[in-house]
Amino acid sequence: MKKLLALMLLITFLGPLAGLVSVAALINPAARSCASGSLIVSDIPDSLTARTRSGETLTLNRRQLTHAGTITTIGSQTAGVGRDGVIIALIAALTESGLRMLANSGAYPESIAYPNDGDGSDHDSLGLFQMRPASGWGTVAELMDPKYQARAFFGGASGPNGGSPQGLLDIAGWQQLERGTAAQAVEVSAYPDRYREYEPVAEWILAALTAPRSAGDAYGGLPRVPETTRVVFPLPEGTYTNTDSFGPRIDPYTGEYRFHAGSDLAAPAGTPILAIADGRVVFAGDRGTYGGLIILEHTIGGQRVASYYAHMYDTGIHVTAGDSVAAGQHIGDVGSAGKSTGPHLHLEIHPGGQDEPAVDAVAWLTEHDAVGVGDAAVNLAGCRPERIR
Repeated sequence: MKKLLALMLLITFLGPLAGLVSVAALINPAARSCASGSLIVSDIPDSLTARTRSGETLTLNRRQLTHAGTITTIGSQTAGVGRDGVIIALIAALTESGLRMLANSGAYPESIAYPNDGDGSDHDSLGLFQMRPASGWGTVAELMDPKYQARAFFGGASGPNGGSPQGLLDIAGWQQLERGTAAQAVEVSAYPDRYREYEPVAEWILAALTAPRSAGDAYGGLPRVPETTRVVFPLPEGTYTNTDSFGPRIDPYTGEYRFHAGSDLAAPAGTPILAIADGRVVFAGDRGTYGGLIILEHTIGGQRVASYYAHMYDTGIHVTAGDSVAAGQHIGDVGSAGKSTGPHLHLEIHPGGQDEPAVDAVAWLTEHDAVGVGDAAVNLAGCRPERIR
């Protein structure tokens, strides 16, 4: 028995360290690799549903996804663009036109004669990126060509405009900018803050377009979960107390010394539960002692990670399996269903996915510089109120 306890304590000490990945790669835009991941378009889905950063559901049709495929292909053929550059271009096209080739019959009656997905009316703007002939982006005939618009957006030595107007590659240090900021630097919009809203959607589109279809994966043939853009704490700051930590403990129901695989965060019933990162819902429903359970899969620092959120009531689950979610999205409400002695969130983090061991969730979030982790970090230092298990 003593040997078993010693082993469990060793696991408790080492467990979080085994799951850690580079924090710098998550929080430093300069650490992103512009060459990571394939940019080969393997297939165009008939439709794709994703959520914006604020949680709005967006469904794209095959025509819109075909335009996304064109942007991706041109990006793959343009030196220096890489995966980040393609995502920035997708963000811009989603924001400007909803990934539609828009004519503008009011400003240019001839534009309606070219293949298009609708008639726009924003000044004299045209196409996917709403480029203006009057600003020097090209002629009407050129700007009604999706391939030309993609080349113009990327710019650089092979771009059609010679750096005026500036494409993405013509902007010094664009790799160090936030993606939405980089998109704004090209578009020079009157509404610069709107671009970041579509970043999760752009990630999902690119993952869907470039996922190999022949090889099955852990998501049942679905595209790999896109790399998250940030990590957040799963409860709003100031609403919770860390009451029972990861590791060996006396089980309150059996009185036996058992291993606790999660971190328990006491909070009033109904407190919003937030997704720790961009990801996909792989389970949402009742699961035995967990009560109401949500399981999300993420890609963080290139590694697959599963996060578990337990003890919700049925009415407190706000997502369904297959949904995509953004970091910080409200996915459920704190409850006390299942094996629980009071309202709280039982949180588990499984680096490597659901089949891999859990690590100390609060320590993992702290190490990953999760937004709002401050209160829990204080509790880690030894402040332990009465436990809820």
